[in-house]
Amino acid sequence: MKILICSDGSEQAERAIRLGAGIAVACQAEATLFGIIETPSRSEAILESLKRGQALLAEKKIPAELTTRTGDPITEIVQRTKQQAYDLVVIGAVRKETQGLFWMSSKSYKIIKEIRPPVLSVAGQVSTIKRILICSAGGRYIDSSLPLMGQIARGMEATVTLLHVMPESPAIYAGLRRLEETADVLLASQSELGLSLRRQQQTLREMGAKAEVRLRHGPVLEEILRELKTGNHELIVTGSAPSRSLRTYVLGDISREIVNHADCAVLVVRGQAKLDQKMDKRRGWFNRPAVV
Repeated sequence: MKILICSDGSEQAERAIRLGAGIAVACQAEATLFGIIETPSRSEAILESLKRGQALLAEKKIPAELTTRTGDPITEIVQRTKQQAYDLVVIGAVRKETQGLFWMSSKSYKIIKEIRPPVLSVAGQVSTIKRILICSAGGRYIDSSLPLMGQIARGMEATVTLLHVMPESPAIYAGLRRLEETADVLLASQSELGLSLRRQQQTLREMGAKAEVRLRHGPVLEEILRELKTGNHELIVTGSAPSRSLRTYVLGDISREIVNHADCAVLVVRGQAKLDQKMDKRRGWFNRPAVV
């Protein structure tokens, strides 16, 4: 496993370095501490921050390369991930707004959109990972994250919750009995959704992770954020899909709002849009965002 931990010398980047270092230690991963210097006045602060992260890793005998570049952070990170393959990229996320479409800094969104590896965006005061929430639509969209999440969960001794939200039914169906009322009933069924969630849970358990499935009913975003808050999760996993140009990735409404609202770490993984679109049409979920 190879991790790229990025820093612009900010306070939130310092927290991201510490969390990234913790993941590297837990997973016995190779780490690269990557500082991007936009102005000469920031060079010393960035270098000192990276050295502190390198010292943390050295104490645990984890090899860590330290390197800096001068220029635009987005350009330099994109270039770095093209030159070398990484399993995870860690960045700090600073909240800039409290309303509108994009609350976090534009740099965070652009990095998430532009690079191919999964991006761990660290907000708030999170310092460790003991509870992980994976937003699953039941299809194979989130499958690409399972090997990485299983490795992190096992290494950090974290519990994983696979969350699926059953959207509210149209009023015309309000009187019909719910056939998939609880997670246990759903997992015991032979429905496509039940089989998929059971397979995802089994995949995580086979990797040595503690994994449970949780089912909620109601507005999708509201229920995800409610679960995130009540479950005290330090990490939430959502997704992005390739854009039409296949050169960048896009965040659906749900994923964007998760990044906006989550005061913790958010892992954005890449999915295969065509496969999930077919599955969504079979279920009739024509308006579902990129990942739910």
